[in-house]
Amino acid sequence: MPHESSAAPGAPPHIGELPAGARNAITDVPGVRVGHCTLADGAVQTGVTVLLPNAGDPYLDKVPAAAAVLNGFGKSIGLVQVDELGVLETPIALTNTFAVGAVAQAQIRQAIAAHAEIGRAWPTVNPLVFECNDGYLNDIQAMAVGETHYLQACAAAGVEVAQGAVGAGRGMSAFGVKGGIGTASRIAGAYRVGALVLANYGTPAMLTVAGNRIGPALVQRLAALAAADAGPEKGSIIMIVATDAPLDSRQLGRLARRAGAGLARTGSVYGHGSGDIALAFSTAYTVPHDAAAPMPAVAMVHETALDPLFHAAADSVEQAIVHALWHAETVSGRDGHCRRGLLALMPELNTAD
Repeated sequence: MPHESSAAPGAPPHIGELPAGARNAITDVPGVRVGHCTLADGAVQTGVTVLLPNAGDPYLDKVPAAAAVLNGFGKSIGLVQVDELGVLETPIALTNTFAVGAVAQAQIRQAIAAHAEIGRAWPTVNPLVFECNDGYLNDIQAMAVGETHYLQACAAAGVEVAQGAVGAGRGMSAFGVKGGIGTASRIAGAYRVGALVLANYGTPAMLTVAGNRIGPALVQRLAALAAADAGPEKGSIIMIVATDAPLDSRQLGRLARRAGAGLARTGSVYGHGSGDIALAFSTAYTVPHDAAAPMPAVAMVHETALDPLFHAAADSVEQAIVHALWHAETVSGRDGHCRRGLLALMPELNTAD
């Protein structure tokens, strides 16, 4: 039987040649903050993660954004309007599949509390909630996530980002082991690009880390513990990409699609049952809600100069997935189900001194 290690995670391999930002997190993009609320109580293993794209009011000062749906097996809310208008109006929220409605309602109430005329004299607000199914570890039918948890995650938002089995990532699985939240960043010339992922996808045999196919060895470790997870891929991944480069929504759509390059390098083929969705936004400027306010006059990055940003997005997403696996500890939940941390099963991957 393989040895299970409880050592603290060491440094995972650095993906690509571009340097990381100071925190190697999406919060290296100025103005971006992340907060978690984690529910870990017996059969309830779930939570909420929020990403605040800037320090301003998200409804009055809208951030340009675009989404890319690589495989649409998902129940997110708000993507249609993002696709049409190319802006965000609320924080970005991540949670489990059955909590989407509750979190969307919490976002609406939060916006109304700030602006009483929303839905009356003013237009309605577009909540934006992404989800993955954590029902293996979490009693998803308990519908434990509510408005208070969303608000707690918002209140906890800061530049230091906890990773692994926290927030929305608490009950997530990836490659037959523990998945969850991961983040990373890269410096691309004058600009910064960061990624945050909610990793809940992949079959064990697929796993590839920094070009090394470790899936077959992982399958053997899981089989020795009678913990193999047979069957097709049934998970999902949400990939959020932020940059301070001045890009319009069309260009951000192009950037979001490059998240798929980083995802594919880890071994994913965007399986039938996997919802693989990316969203990219820029903090370089905001679009005013007030029609009388002047629109920003911003010189966008030229199309021919986008390649370094594409490179940074792919590397950041791949690195964020690796970080999620490296930081996620073993978690037990519903009906005695257990997902072991990758480093607990394969301690030889831990490069700590």
